[in-house]
Amino acid sequence: MNEALAMLGLNFAALIAVVLILWGIAVRIRDVSFIDAFWAFGMVLLTWGSVWQAGLGGPHGRLLLGLTTLWGLRLAIHLFIRWRVHGEDPRYAKIIARQMETKKWSWAKVALLLVFLTQAPLLFITCLPAQIGIWASAAGWADATSLIRMAGAFPPPVIGLIGWIGAAAALVGIAFETIGDAQLHRFRKDPANKGKVLDVGLWRYTRHPNYFGDTLTWWGIWLVAADLGWGVALASVIGPVFLTFTLTRWSGKALLEKGLHKTRPDYADYVRRTSGFLPWPPKTRA
Repeated sequence: MNEALAMLGLNFAALIAVVLILWGIAVRIRDVSFIDAFWAFGMVLLTWGSVWQAGLGGPHGRLLLGLTTLWGLRLAIHLFIRWRVHGEDPRYAKIIARQMETKKWSWAKVALLLVFLTQAPLLFITCLPAQIGIWASAAGWADATSLIRMAGAFPPPVIGLIGWIGAAAALVGIAFETIGDAQLHRFRKDPANKGKVLDVGLWRYTRHPNYFGDTLTWWGIWLVAADLGWGVALASVIGPVFLTFTLTRWSGKALLEKGLHKTRPDYADYVRRTSGFLPWPPKTRA
């Protein structure tokens, strides 16, 4: 356990160091919007940092590394390109301007305390299933290898049913989010859709395919880690629980929809017809 805490501590210290560098870049360009892309890429860095310290270990570790890297790189590249094309996210601009006015802080101080140093621990918590799972997988594999050498025949750790269910859920989540993002991108590219609401494709069944895909992915990653034992499951379940709360109740769905109600005249009708999170057949129009 001490080794796990040491690994997590070094991961967190490295994350803070990277975040401070990114904050310096944000101050220079006066835009924090790229932090969304780092939210995903930072989890890839934490996962690889865990492998660097603990070792890749058994099949659970390989699966966790692969799933997290696939999810994180895909989303990070998507969000980075979106930022480069569309520029500063007006939501961040409003938040920073409002806090500068109310707290009388400088732009740099608001960005540091309320964006970068707020995102870092939340990112770290969300990624706990991958970090702890990789450590547990490496530790278990080392134990099994020692027993193989001592006894001559000891079954190495294998992925069980829970782990495979988790891997399937994560892959479905990644696919769901990827398709939803692609559909939204095509919709926004058409000038005729300006001011309209996307209500076809996956967006017909849930108002937030991307958020649902994110959540499903991380519950799946948690299940892969949980397959290593209930100790790992309990130590890391805060990750998907926190992500679910964030995307459904805090800064995700709630904040985004507040703005859409103001800018999309048809959004209220869309809300009445369409599930807020879990995919579900839409209600018929009255």
